[in-house]
Amino acid sequence: MNPMSIKENVQKLIALAEQGKFMEAIQEFYAEDATMQENNAPPRVGLAALLENERRFLASIKGITGKVDSFIADGNRAAINWIFEVTNLKGQKTTLNEIAYQLWQDGKIIREKFYYDPTQLTAPTQ
Repeated sequence: MNPMSIKENVQKLIALAEQGKFMEAIQEFYAEDATMQENNAPPRVGLAALLENERRFLASIKGITGKVDSFIADGNRAAINWIFEVTNLKGQKTTLNEIAYQLWQDGKIIREKFYYDPTQLTAPTQ
């Protein structure tokens, strides 16, 4: 059986996230011992912690939509430029433009770091 390339996996991950299926994307494409890090904050470690953090984040907002500006996949690394529109519980929208830099192994993300300007999250766009 021919395993999917990292590029194909990234495309499937993007498709799930663009459909709002963030929990499913994490469940399917992150390794049991994966780490996820926001800028230079300490990383979250392990699939259970990643899912719990995502569940908590999704519960703290009214909604989120995401689309990809562009992505690259080369060898065992990928970078995705995400543009998210986040609606807070008051109905205010903010745009988050970030780069997710991923290290893949055996069809799963083992390490991911997000690069973005955190002030984007405090500046409502409407």
